[in-house]
Amino acid sequence: MKLSKEVPNSSSYQHLPAKVLQIGEGNFLRGFIDWMIQEMNKQGVFNGSVIAVQPTPHGKVLPKLAAQDYLYTAVLRGRKNGETVDYHEVISSISGGINPYSDWPAMKRVVESADLQLIVSNTTEAGIVYQEEPYAGDVSPLSYPGKLAALLHHRFTHYEGAGDKGLYILPCELIEENGKKLKSIVHRVAEDWGYSEAFFEWLDHSNVFCDTLVDRIVTGFPRGQEAEYRERLGYDDELITVGEPYHLFAIDADERFKDIFPLHKAGLNVKWGGVQEQRDLKVGLLNGPHTLMTPVGYLAGADTVLGVMTTPSLRSFVEQGFLDIQEALPMKEEVKKEFTSGVVDRFLNPYNKHFLLDIGMNSFFKYTSRLLPRLKTHAVRGELPETLVLALAALLVYYKPVRTTEKGLIAERGGEEYETRENPVVNTLLLDTWQAIEEGRITILAAVRSILSREDIWGEDLDAMNGLAERVAAHIETILIEGMAAAVKKVVGSGSVKS
Repeated sequence: MKLSKEVPNSSSYQHLPAKVLQIGEGNFLRGFIDWMIQEMNKQGVFNGSVIAVQPTPHGKVLPKLAAQDYLYTAVLRGRKNGETVDYHEVISSISGGINPYSDWPAMKRVVESADLQLIVSNTTEAGIVYQEEPYAGDVSPLSYPGKLAALLHHRFTHYEGAGDKGLYILPCELIEENGKKLKSIVHRVAEDWGYSEAFFEWLDHSNVFCDTLVDRIVTGFPRGQEAEYRERLGYDDELITVGEPYHLFAIDADERFKDIFPLHKAGLNVKWGGVQEQRDLKVGLLNGPHTLMTPVGYLAGADTVLGVMTTPSLRSFVEQGFLDIQEALPMKEEVKKEFTSGVVDRFLNPYNKHFLLDIGMNSFFKYTSRLLPRLKTHAVRGELPETLVLALAALLVYYKPVRTTEKGLIAERGGEEYETRENPVVNTLLLDTWQAIEEGRITILAAVRSILSREDIWGEDLDAMNGLAERVAAHIETILIEGMAAAVKKVVGSGSVKS
């Protein structure tokens, strides 16, 4: 039996008014925001539902959600307050879904609703970027900021600029000042499209773009455990979403929003304000180590975070990485150590299979936002931590293509192919560069210099960082000739190299 409305479950909240438009329907939002909304609905403090939106033209999740009547199972497994948690629940906070690329008018109808109060998103770090694109009004823009600009303008027009019809915008993407950045890009897109001064006035004074920070490890579908879950649940669910019990939502918002979205009244771990310090800790000491370990661990033969943490050499590499990252963060030592200790416990959660290939999506953006700031801090001090340098070298090898598809580059580990996900600019660069290396038209060092110098990828010329290209190239040669295990062995315990 497949999960649907015909499967008995404790409660349904799909009849509640659609107060949330959610750009994205992936594992994280389902295991975080939609679960939180269910918790608030269970306690009668929110009383609203979600319309989920497919964020890209090639999305696969929305049809699966629709086939299950927009129901899915959230599974939380791990430790909380010293107790083992192993809990599951059918989540019914999503009342509908829209593919904007096939039904843009439906998106317009949603933002015409007086029930709508907020727009949330998780389009990855790669989603909040400026993209010059046309908009004629009848077809969805491709970028998320483009969609948001068009939808806000439609709501402005529909309500004739009414000041009380603005929305709260909550981006969950892991970039610094995500609300402010999203707002600035929406401004730029609206300027491209020649929107009126009255619209900009309404955009700035009737809408609130909130800086946020989200924290929960959500591993998604439990691949390889389908039979176990079928027996446990009594039904098939293609969208089981597994995560850890721990969660944190930090939001910079006004007092009114606390009443509109009262997470605290449902006993959820929300921090109103203080986003920047929480972000620096989380991005630095949870997301950073994830990005650090992914290409290194995967090319060394591990498939999951737990696999990395239970392989002695890889765990030593990650632990050295934690120390290198800590040294580049400005918080008090006891704060950093306490946070790191908690993260290590979360990484060692035996219940969650957090696949490295999932973490590896859009890794160039992730390295830039999560690890590059730490590398730059060390570089100013005249040192290059080998953990951060090896992670960068491994990243370039991780994307070494054996062939391409319309979705991206296909790479290989131990004779088995795996899919990667990156933006087209990076894919083209890596495809051309690796081809030139293999044909002998360019040396590895020259190739590394060429890649590091791309300001459009890194935001600056990394080849100007003294000694970085040489160290990255040396690690790549070790990986290609001796293997990743040998590269890790050379790094563990080596610390930082003075430049």
